[in-house]
Amino acid sequence: METTSRVGTQSTPSASAAEGVPVARRTVDDYLRAPFPWYGLDEAFIGPRWLMQVATAADGTVQHGSMGHGDEPSIKSDAAGAEKERFAVVVTIAASPMRRSGDGTGVLDATTVSSAAWLAGSGLLAYTWPGQLDHSLRDDWLDQQTETAFELADDLAGPAWSELSLPVDGTPMPFHYRESEFGWVLAGSTGSGVHVGAFGRGLSAYGLGFSVVQDLGAYA
Repeated sequence: METTSRVGTQSTPSASAAEGVPVARRTVDDYLRAPFPWYGLDEAFIGPRWLMQVATAADGTVQHGSMGHGDEPSIKSDAAGAEKERFAVVVTIAASPMRRSGDGTGVLDATTVSSAAWLAGSGLLAYTWPGQLDHSLRDDWLDQQTETAFELADDLAGPAWSELSLPVDGTPMPFHYRESEFGWVLAGSTGSGVHVGAFGRGLSAYGLGFSVVQDLGAYA
């Protein structure tokens, strides 16, 4: 069983640094700073593509980020409404062993396929909540479900997951896959030094393929 930890959260540029720079350009620049290749859906997907956000460490090093495909997701409080959206979000996270932090003040946990599964699982939760809950209770539900997603990601050999083979840069690769009421989550590795997670709804995960993003302009 792989062990994962909650990896870095998304960061936002400071107002002073961002002043006078278009949002789209700032976002592209964030992706360009990554020392690893980004993954998205391969050319078989012909729908809209859009950038989301990247997460950085305390020293500014890009840790992971996400790219969207299809309809931009919105928060849905019932499964019927969720099914009307068709999207897939691909998360890329650099594979790395346990290491010292960039500022020398601590230790960063290793990133594994479980890390990608955790990021994808928590990403899907960000757009859902049960219809019987009102907005005031959503935070409590989200905290509970986020902990569950973390535990599931830490047990990829468990019964919640099945195996799925999908093409990565044209080569079939094994993925861990699970479904929930509001969508699906999957996670696996590539041959390019990164792990890939994905989540979505409305689009079948079984027909997806992944490849290195050659042109960020297709997403900007």
